Amino acid sequence: MTTHVDLAAKAAAFTALHTPASPLALANAWDVASARIVAAAGAPAVATTSAGVAWSLGSPDGDALARDRALDLVARVVAAVPVPVTADIEGGFGADPAAVGETVTGVLDAGAVGINIEDGHRDPAEQIERLAAARAAADAAGVPLYINARIDTYLRGFGEDAARLDDTLARAAAYLRAGATGVFVPGVLDPATVAELAKGIDAPLNILLGPDAPTVAAFGALGVSRVSLGSWVAEAAYAVVRRAAEELLSEGTYGALAHSLPYGELNDLLKG
Repeated sequence: MTTHVDLAAKAAAFTALHTPASPLALANAWDVASARIVAAAGAPAVATTSAGVAWSLGSPDGDALARDRALDLVARVVAAVPVPVTADIEGGFGADPAAVGETVTGVLDAGAVGINIEDGHRDPAEQIERLAAARAAADAAGVPLYINARIDTYLRGFGEDAARLDDTLARAAAYLRAGATGVFVPGVLDPATVAELAKGIDAPLNILLGPDAPTVAAFGALGVSRVSLGSWVAEAAYAVVRRAAEELLSEGTYGALAHSLPYGELNDLLKG
């Protein structure tokens, strides 16, 4: 049985993986099978994608999935892989800071040692309280939970372009004071902007990558400590489903399946 002492050691090890010299590269998983595939590829940690998790459980992304279902999935992923797991908990699965604290307690009980929590459309002052509650819950458990504070200024295009960098840096500083460990800024790939973010944020910076992004090493050279694929992997997997179905039904052929994972290999990954 995993104890909070064990989790504390695992959380510290996970935190140590964040370095620009060799950025932590996360191909986000959404179920046990995808988590085991990622771990078997040699990943030092597994991260969940909230979108992929929600879709796999029949729910849209965006704080629609019930907390207990999300935590159950986290527990199953943790039990399935030998490496640290960090869970995307969207906005915290709670209407107020106290509920966010309850979510974090559930995350720790599930065995994860990190979380992503996003500000979205919330006022930064409200997000500060939610992050503080998350940190307080982790402190009460004696676990140095890695709290990755997601800032959505670039992803959602908040404010004027000229003011966005300063707004992001101000939010980052406030969120770190509230108890965040690192900062996640999705929606920005411009090297000059990423370099300014890395320079201005006194904590590990996480960037969301996609098909047209520069390499992991290139972002490390800019000061980025962590890169994620987010929902891209799940989207690509579901795209295969659509291509296969459309090809089968329209052409009666099966070319979309040419690069599928062999049955035996996948089955073996899920044994034991």
